[in-house]
Amino acid sequence: MSEREQELRSGLARVEERIVRACGAAGRAREDVTLVVVTKTYPVEDVRLLAGLGIRHFAENRDQEAAQKAAACADLSLNWHFVGQLQTNKVRSVARYADYVHSVDRVRLVGALSSAVAAAGRPPLRVLVQVALEKESGQGAGRGGVAPEGVEELAHAVADAPGLELAGLMTVAPLSGAYAGRPAYAFERLWEISRDLRATHPAATMVSAGMSADLEEAIGAGATHVRVGSAVLGVRPALG
Repeated sequence: MSEREQELRSGLARVEERIVRACGAAGRAREDVTLVVVTKTYPVEDVRLLAGLGIRHFAENRDQEAAQKAAACADLSLNWHFVGQLQTNKVRSVARYADYVHSVDRVRLVGALSSAVAAAGRPPLRVLVQVALEKESGQGAGRGGVAPEGVEELAHAVADAPGLELAGLMTVAPLSGAYAGRPAYAFERLWEISRDLRATHPAATMVSAGMSADLEEAIGAGATHVRVGSAVLGVRPALG
C-alpha cells in the first residue's frame, strides 16, 4: 500500500467514524447518509485510490477539472456531482458527465440544462435547487443560490423541464445573515424547506448539506448527502 493510499484510508476512516457517531446521535441509520468526496484541486490518482477504497460519489466545482477527471475514470462506476456555481456556457460540457448538479439557482439555467441533456442524448440529469439561506434575511445577494421564498417556483421549473429530475435541495452554511456561525440552525431551516417541497414533489428527497467542518450538524438536521473534501484528503494543494 502506498503512503498516499494509507493517508486516504486514514482520513476516510476518521470521517466514517464521525458520520456513524452523528447518525447514532440523531437516531438515524448510517445507510441514510451518502458521503460525497469533494476532490477539487486533488489529482485524479486520488479519485482512483478512493474508488478502490469503496467511494462511489465524487464532487467537483469547476467544469474543466471535473470533465478531465470523469474522462480519466470512465472505466470506473462512479457518480459525479457538480457542486460549483454553473454558468450557462458550461452546461453542455457538464451534461456530458455529471449525474447530479447541486447548484441550480435560476430558471435560465434550468432551460440550458434541459437543452444540453437533450443534445447529449443521455439519461435524465438529477438536479438540486441551491438555497441561499442568507437571502432570507436580505443579505448575501451576490452569492449563489435562490432565496427560500423562490424555491417552490424554481423547483416546479426543474420538475417540468424535459430531461431533468428534481432530486432535492442543497445549501452551504451561510457566512452572513441570521444563520451565520449557526450551521445547525441553518440546516434545520433547510430541512423545513425540504419538507414543504416534498409535499408537492415527494420524490425530491435529497438534502445536500454539511462539509468537513459541520457534517455532524447537517446529519443531525436530516441531510442525506454530506460533501466532504479536506477531512478525507488532507490539506488542499497550493494552487499555482
